[in-house]
Amino acid sequence: MKYDFKKQIRSFGYAWKGIRQCIGKEQNLSFHLITTTIVIGAGFLFDITRTEWIIIILCIGVVVAAELFNTAIERLVDLVSPERHPIAGQVKDIAAGAVLVCAVAAAIIGGIIFIPYLF
Repeated sequence: MKYDFKKQIRSFGYAWKGIRQCIGKEQNLSFHLITTTIVIGAGFLFDITRTEWIIIILCIGVVVAAELFNTAIERLVDLVSPERHPIAGQVKDIAAGAVLVCAVAAAIIGGIIFIPYLF
């Protein structure tokens, strides 16, 4: 199989297009991006360590990716089940729950990292 560089570049383009389709249109993603900005600012303000930056960046990536997965799942469910259906609602709730788990874990990690800098 031959590597197709142009195809790879197009794939990145599609991925960025997907992200752009959510930014500013998905309320929860907007909240996570605002929180991300605050956390990055706090990281610079408190001059956190390299290891702490790695952990913070990983948490941000996991939460934003989870939110994008959730959005994709919600849109797919809406496509295949345009009318209300209990299982469709459960699928959406479960996907949202996964985002909540990631966000709570990230918030706890953020607390572990930043609270010592406050005291």
